Amino acid sequence: MEKHHIRVFVEVGRKGGEGYHGVGQSGGFRNLFMDGKRFSEGGFPKAVFRRRFSVIVMVRKKGTDSAGGESSQFHDTGVGSGRGRGWVPQSKQPGRGGYRSGGPLEYQSRGKGGPPQPRGSSSRPPEHVPLTEQLQHLSIKQEASQAIQPVPPPSKPLWFPRRPGLGCEGTKFVVKANHFFAEFPNKDLYQYDVITTPEVTLRRVNRDVMKQLVNLYKCSDLGERDPAYDRRKSLYTAGSLPFESKEFKVTISSDDRRESEFKVMIRLAGRTELHRLRQFLQGDQVDVPKDALQALDIVLRELPATDTRYCPVGRSFYFRDELRKDLDQGLQAWRGFYQSTRPTRRGLSLNIDVSSTAFIQPLPVIEFVTNLLNRNVSSGPLYDADRVKVSFPVDERGTQKSVVDYFSETYGITIQRTQWPCLQVGSQQRPIYLPMEVCKIVDGQRYSKRLNEKQITEELALVNARILPAPLLKYNDTGKQKNCLPLVGQWNMKDKKMVEGGTVNNWICINFCSKVGPKLVQHFCFELARTCRIYGMEFTSRPVIPPFDASPDQVEEVLKTQYRNAMNKLQRQNNALDLLIAILPDNNGFLYGDLKRICETDMGIVSQCCLSKNVLYIKGPNLTNVALKINVKVGGSNTALAAAIPPVSDGRTIIFGADVTHPSPGEDSSPSIAAVVASQDWPEITKYAALVCTQAHRKEVIQDLYKTWQDPVRGIVSGGMIKYGFFRRASSSNSFQLLDGVSEGQFSHVLHEELDDIRKASASLEPNYKPTVTFIVVQKRHHTRLFAENHNNGKFADIKGNILPGTVVDSDICHPTEFDFYLCSHAGIMGTSRPAHYHVLWDENNFTADALQTLTNNLCYTYARCTRSVSIVPPAYYAHLAAFRGRFYMERETSESGSRLGSSRSTRGSDGSVAVRPLPALRENVKRVMFYC
Repeated sequence: MEKHHIRVFVEVGRKGGEGYHGVGQSGGFRNLFMDGKRFSEGGFPKAVFRRRFSVIVMVRKKGTDSAGGESSQFHDTGVGSGRGRGWVPQSKQPGRGGYRSGGPLEYQSRGKGGPPQPRGSSSRPPEHVPLTEQLQHLSIKQEASQAIQPVPPPSKPLWFPRRPGLGCEGTKFVVKANHFFAEFPNKDLYQYDVITTPEVTLRRVNRDVMKQLVNLYKCSDLGERDPAYDRRKSLYTAGSLPFESKEFKVTISSDDRRESEFKVMIRLAGRTELHRLRQFLQGDQVDVPKDALQALDIVLRELPATDTRYCPVGRSFYFRDELRKDLDQGLQAWRGFYQSTRPTRRGLSLNIDVSSTAFIQPLPVIEFVTNLLNRNVSSGPLYDADRVKVSFPVDERGTQKSVVDYFSETYGITIQRTQWPCLQVGSQQRPIYLPMEVCKIVDGQRYSKRLNEKQITEELALVNARILPAPLLKYNDTGKQKNCLPLVGQWNMKDKKMVEGGTVNNWICINFCSKVGPKLVQHFCFELARTCRIYGMEFTSRPVIPPFDASPDQVEEVLKTQYRNAMNKLQRQNNALDLLIAILPDNNGFLYGDLKRICETDMGIVSQCCLSKNVLYIKGPNLTNVALKINVKVGGSNTALAAAIPPVSDGRTIIFGADVTHPSPGEDSSPSIAAVVASQDWPEITKYAALVCTQAHRKEVIQDLYKTWQDPVRGIVSGGMIKYGFFRRASSSNSFQLLDGVSEGQFSHVLHEELDDIRKASASLEPNYKPTVTFIVVQKRHHTRLFAENHNNGKFADIKGNILPGTVVDSDICHPTEFDFYLCSHAGIMGTSRPAHYHVLWDENNFTADALQTLTNNLCYTYARCTRSVSIVPPAYYAHLAAFRGRFYMERETSESGSRLGSSRSTRGSDGSVAVRPLPALRENVKRVMFYC
């Protein structure tokens, strides 16, 4: 019997306000672990992923000859990526980021280093650091074995690239942003440590204790101060309290009218100097005053955090009394808002965004269980297994009583559902049992697992923006329309042929849907082949063998049998199978993932899955999208940019994208999946090969970018993604770009972890090979939204009122000194368009704002799977698709929550280290194409 654990707080009570006492312990709030029946199959999405992106540019050193970078011979289990800020050395020229005090000597001659300078100020040299310390991190020694020793990270803080100026390209206009600029006083804030005895771990209790303390002592001991409290260990006041250290006694009452006494020690910890924050916002200081930002963030959160109308969850606050929407299985959606304090070019900003999340309904536990199991449980036990009758001692003599007898004799309550299990609300050492029918779930408990599939102010900040023009796209010269200029981020394939049409000479079709008859299958395949030929592909009309109807539960047997039958026929002609077309039911469970795993890691064939609804009702746009996917899967290219974009067009360039997908909440052993893609067709930059691998559970940094190991014959050898993944030789590229993603708090961490790996991997390819790098983080999970100032102005808004594709903001709400910008590169389909946030962490190519913004925007029009611009650069998008695909490669298992896991689970060795089983290897012919599209 599978179990689902949902941790909630329950209250135990009866009419009149008195609480029932739990067996062995007094009542009140308790932790509830409830065992329920398995959720309905497919009721939850397979996994929840956090998308991570960023951009890196490496250009070969001037004067170095280099060959092409079209190699697609790589190993699929050696994955790596860079995702951190680059080191920027000191030089005589204004710098673009780097060490606090200079940088590696080998880079100083390039003129890329130095600290960011304040706006309107002159260059000032940083403090001196010995050369040996400067070289400590990036020293690379090329030895005969190509082994490179680990280099310790630098101890000095890092500066990130400064903004090279504001962009000028495009049409200027004004948009609204959900930022609210705040003024703060010149005087400092005082920070106090708060020590509560007995120690309290629940924030709501800490809040109640401090609220009572302020009510009692504000006008006396606190000197009329209104403190801001983080509900943990820190207290802030605008001005000092009349003491440096003082102990208070506070008594609060719980919901069951019991009183608890606490001793609260408030002790001066220091001052938070707000003038340092003002200097940072003005560009006169490089280091972020995190203590000042944290203090102001706590101050601004104080009002909603102490207001009982709100339920705080992280940085969000949800309305307790607003209209709630009931969801499935005992959950409900609450509305609220997110708020965060951010430093910007225009000063301190309060970023506020609408928010909603799922909470557990405050129901009687009996009713909650009924909703959870989605069936009538009024009669009969919850499980088929025999119930264990619970009895316990109730006095010193050891008299035993059952739970039913105890509640009947003690409270006069007759338990109706005696066949139901009790709630175990104590510990394993001291179990406490409560009947479900006397318990109710406490209000305001967020549901943090996966969901079933089933307005602050109008005074938004006005910020300066520009609309970048859409790029001209080129198609094959054999079509009537050789070039295309997208309109509002969209275009179509009418009168166009793919810039490079692929070839499908040999293909088969398997139908896994009983609703689709043989004639419909033949008609659909005929129309699909015709569509592919119209758009420039070579596509044979007839399959190698007739289409075959199969049952979904026989997918592996059917796939291998049909593949073998087709190959027996083709091998006599010395031909290979190019494509499998699979027709799947609309709700296909594990079928899709199993099919992809078998085709790509076992049989070595690319496949195109089509849902039965699109086969039963054939539509031209659907056939077009399927044709676009098939073309890139068989090695073709759909479109390309008509105009060259420096510096990508100036030298051979590889653009990388990286992503890591993590297991769903509640899965504590399944590994994370890392994926890296790299462009293979400079200068078009449209084809991307991919690597996928497993790594430690929820590990953020991709681990196999560069690695060394002991070979019994060759000694210490080096490898990893860069060396054996995408390059045949070091001279295959003189420009390298990587797109990846990471949260702001990890910028410095991933810098130490990964840029050094890039340097060592490059040096291992060829002596003195030092490609230059630009590294940019692309973030989608942020809370900044941009709105048209006038939704009815068609010049700056689409028909839905969203901002137009190409809208870029690089001032006002951006970082005070660093190189970042917001770009909305797509047309919104539903709701408010969310711009992507690009943050440059390392730039050895000295991009101007216009050059990088134009490159980023134009690349978003080269996404292969549709004729629309997309919201993030395609390499990052492709990496996400490849990582998602990698999770299907894990041999199917079922977790307790009914979601798909893999046999590639993390295992802990005898030494405590965590080992992860690798994914099955991709077949060689699959590696070379965009199989993940």
